[in-house]
Amino acid sequence: MTENGTTTFASPDEYSAAIGAAKVNLFVTAGGEFKGRLTWLNLGGLNVLRGQENLPRIAFVALPPAQVHISFPASGLSGLIYCGLGLRLGHVVFHGLGERAHQRTVGEGDWCFMSLPPEQLAACSKALTGQSIRPPSEGLVILPEASASRSLLRLLSKACRLAETRRGLIANAEVARSLEQELLHALVNCLATENADRISRWRQRHADIMVRFEEAMAMRSEPHLNLSKLCTAIGVPERTLRLCCAEFLGVSPTRYYLLRRLNKARSALRRANPETMSVAEIARDHQFTELGRFAVAYRAIFGETPSSTLRRASTKTE
Repeated sequence: MTENGTTTFASPDEYSAAIGAAKVNLFVTAGGEFKGRLTWLNLGGLNVLRGQENLPRIAFVALPPAQVHISFPASGLSGLIYCGLGLRLGHVVFHGLGERAHQRTVGEGDWCFMSLPPEQLAACSKALTGQSIRPPSEGLVILPEASASRSLLRLLSKACRLAETRRGLIANAEVARSLEQELLHALVNCLATENADRISRWRQRHADIMVRFEEAMAMRSEPHLNLSKLCTAIGVPERTLRLCCAEFLGVSPTRYYLLRRLNKARSALRRANPETMSVAEIARDHQFTELGRFAVAYRAIFGETPSSTLRRASTKTE
């Protein structure tokens, strides 16, 4: 991962892999050429990551348990949804340690993750507010005072501009330390608010179901999802799973299963050498047994034929 700086991506796989310590499974849900940008700042103990995407997507994120994580929309452009909750500009999500959760966008994405050691957050908040702030056992959605959220967003924009245009300046230890302290103060001011909504018990139950659902998805590769068997495996009624998927993913379980497989096939097509691989071979490798239906479904999602993707892959290697 880059120490400080910014990188653009044309591949959702490369984009999600570059996010860093968090494990991210990301699936695009609409057509067009993917364009993503990641901006990193590693400022002592505080790490800042801003992600920007041009296409709607679904992501399942597994956060490392050793760090505290806070996320929020970075601009008003982002239609960001966390565990089925639509987030507005100014909302802040205070994640539980090691949390696994769904985050999706309904259009363009512009989001930020900030992470730091729990002891650093506790010490900084104690010094500023007199009370140690510690990570919650379950995710919290916080709506800070408007002035506090504006300050955090302003500092984020300033820091990202420096990473994009004056990377060498952030490499200066004094500049990095000053920027870290400013961001930490703004972050603590946002987290110290009493206006926090703990994820409701029923929504947390649904979040647990969706984690089991993702685990079951990772074990399946058959051409068609047997929803009855899947529900038995994860121990929920079919109606409940459909409700959870609609809330968290915006699609049905079977639609999500198809989206996952189509995204994986698209990744394989983008990497393939058309001199040695064909669309039919890649389709079969991803359990699409009917090539015609595969091509129709593929074009409906990505706006082009599988053969067009494969041909474009050849031009990238020339």
